[in-house]
Formats: sequence, C-alpha cells, structure tokens
Amino acid sequence: MGEDTDTRKINHSFLRDHSYVTEADVISTVEFNHTGELLATGDKGGRVVIFQREPESKNAPHSQGEYDVYSTFQSHEPEFDYLKSLEIEEKINKIKWLPQQNAAHSLLSTNDKTIKLWKITERDKRPEGYNLKDEEGKLKDLSTVTSLQVPVLKPMDLMVEVSPRRVFANGHTYHINSISVNSDCETYMSADDLRINLWHLAITDRSFNIVDIKPANMEDLTEVITASEFHPHHCNLFVYSSSKGSLRLCDMRAAALCDKHSKLFEEPEDPSNRSFFSEIISSVSDVKFSHSGRYMLTRDYLTVKVWDLNMEARPIETYQVHDYLRSKLCSLYENDCIFDKFECAWNGSDSVIMTGAYNNFFRMFDRNTKRDVTLEASRESSKPRAVLKPRRVCVGGKRRRDDISVDSLDFTRKILHTAWHPAENIIAVAAANNLYIFQDKVNSETH
Repeated sequence: MGEDTDTRKINHSFLRDHSYVTEADVISTVEFNHTGELLATGDKGGRVVIFQREPESKNAPHSQGEYDVYSTFQSHEPEFDYLKSLEIEEKINKIKWLPQQNAAHSLLSTNDKTIKLWKITERDKRPEGYNLKDEEGKLKDLSTVTSLQVPVLKPMDLMVEVSPRRVFANGHTYHINSISVNSDCETYMSADDLRINLWHLAITDRSFNIVDIKPANMEDLTEVITASEFHPHHCNLFVYSSSKGSLRLCDMRAAALCDKHSKLFEEPEDPSNRSFFSEIISSVSDVKFSHSGRYMLTRDYLTVKVWDLNMEARPIETYQVHDYLRSKLCSLYENDCIFDKFECAWNGSDSVIMTGAYNNFFRMFDRNTKRDVTLEASRESSKPRAVLKPRRVCVGGKRRRDDISVDSLDFTRKILHTAWHPAENIIAVAAANNLYIFQDKVNSETH
C-alpha cells in the first residue's frame, strides 16, 4: 500500500469559500448508500446534500466516479423544548440509507431528538391530455367535454423529489448518537447516552427499549453509550460501545431487555500507562462491523482496533493513529480537543481501514501488509486528478523536507467523518465545510 499511495488521485472535491464559512455549513456526517452510487452528507444547519455518481461516458472515460450534487433538502429545523427550557439543535448527527426496495431511495436522518425517514424519487415524465382538467390543472366545465382522450406521458426535465415519510419523535430523553438499520430491513435502532431503542420503520408512535444503563441514582453513573450498530447479517445481534472503552455484544433472542450482554470485549489496561487522561482517551467514539460480520472496528482517541467476535480478551490488531499526541494530552484537554469523536471505516473487502486525524490528515492501515499511510485533504491538493502525497509528522530530531512538526499541527483542522465506497476504492472525507472525494485509480478494482 505504501507504493500505491502516490497513485491515489483526487476524484473531486466540493469546496465552499472558507471566508464565508459558518457553523451551519460544517459537515457532521457522511454516508454512502449500499451500491455507492449515492453519497449523503448532513451538516450542522440541518441540511442533507445527496451526491450522485456520474455514469461513464465514451467521450470522457475518466469521468466515471465523479459525484455531482443530486438533491439538497432541509431535514431538521431548530426546536425548543419548553418543558426543559432546552434548545434542540438542527445538526444532523447521523444518516443511514435503507436497502433499496424499488426505484425510490430511502434514508434515515437524525438530530439530537428526532429521527426522520425520507423518500427520494425521480420524475422525468409528466402526464398530458386530461379529459376533466385543462393545461393549468383547473377543472373543465363538463358541458364542454364532447370527446374522450387517453392521457399520455411526455418527457420533461429530471426532477428529484424528496418527501418526508415518517417522523419518529419522543423516543429519547438524551441526545441520539447513532442509528443503525437492521438486516431484516424492517427495524432499526437508535442510541442515546443511556438507552437504545428498537423501532419498526412503519410505526412512529412507539419503540421498544432494548438497552437501559441508567442507574437509579444518577450519581452512580460511571459510563455512557457512545455508539451502536446492528450485525450486518444476523438480525438478532447488535453491539454498543461505552465511554470506558468496552464493547458489549447483545442477542435480542435472549431477553426483551438486553441489559445482560452476551459478550464483553475489553482490553485490560496497562498500569504503566495509567494517567489522568486514561479514561478519556480510552472512550470508544465509533464502532463498525466488518462487511463479513466477523470483525469489529473501534476508534478511541489515539488508536483504531480490530476485534474478532470470537475473542473477547483483547483486540487482534491495534493501530496507532497519532501516538505523537500522547505528550500533548494536557493542552488537548485544555482546548477540549481530547473529547473529539473520530469515526472509522472499512474498505469493501475489509482489508484496509481508515480514520481521521488533525491538520486535515487521515490515516489508512493495510491489514495484510501492515503498511500505513498519512494523507492530507487540503485545498492545495484539491485539483481534479491531482496526486496525493503521503505526509509524515516529525516528533523531534532530523526532519525531512516535507515533514510537519508535531508542534505546528493545526488542531482546528480535523477530519472526524469519513466513509468508504462499499465496493470500490473511493473514499469521502469531510473537513469542516468541505467534502473531499478521493479515488485510487490503480487499485480501484483490486482493493
């Protein structure tokens, strides 16, 4: 993978002018659909932008893989909870696509409190020649109708219509941090800090509480739920991660309330590394099942780990994302960066994993060759088909020409949200209000 990185080319990037960046424009989630033809982003302003992959044309064979804006809509608006005197942000926390059942596409989007189901349809024909309506759609005087005609469909410019199908509200007391669609395609779950609820996609007025870790006395609270996901193949299994660094695999066949986990995945702490920050940096910010369903990928502040479902005692692989920050934890605590929640992603064949870092860097680890690379998503390298150069962070001592010192890293530029195309080597990376899409031209067929 080390040699291949020079051929990793920028496929496209969607950039907004930095001088006009507002908090509302900052991207808060990125998600490919199940085929990879569509890519959705949500932002802090409650908007969802959907990009569609362009089909390959004979005149421009390199154009395939380029994503263009397909549809934009306002998913959530700011609200106010008068009972608790709390503002509810419109920020989109998560987007999940539903498996496609017909010509239409469907996705779930959620803010802190309310989950919405959206239907995305295309219309490129319009009916003409009604018997009872005129061209403007007004009803005709029936006495003027002397003959009957068959209405016909005429071509028109493509229209993409997005309509709200369901609103799932009032299911959570605390902030929703994750949603996951079940492999049965009928149910999904939503998790907040203390509870996980199971919903049916057709029923909005009730959900089943399947995990509740809220203690009788809130002073006894020691951990919170940070992320959760359904198993990709077994509809009865799901996992949730905690702020203490543990993973709990639950089986819904065992009991209606899954407070007793089937498996607990937890790595024993090395006493020599114990510090004031140990618990903060061990908090799991993201968990993802592999496509095969055999492994789980987790991200904490400094590492990504791969866990085997058959081995609870320790992860089978641990990769250091930015270990050079270990000496900087005090200042990262003071500027609140230590609480940043980085996501992680698998490639289509589960052989490479990706996660974000600071300075708009993102890291990739090849599980087979054990090679890793640091790449940068920046405006300087965002010209179409430009080649991404590997970056290196220098901790001290001799520096190469292109190395960047750990002291000059910009902690305000960070990549929290990443997504990988389900079948090809195309990745989407969100950096503040910019979305970068990169494609590995050489290895796009071989992963």
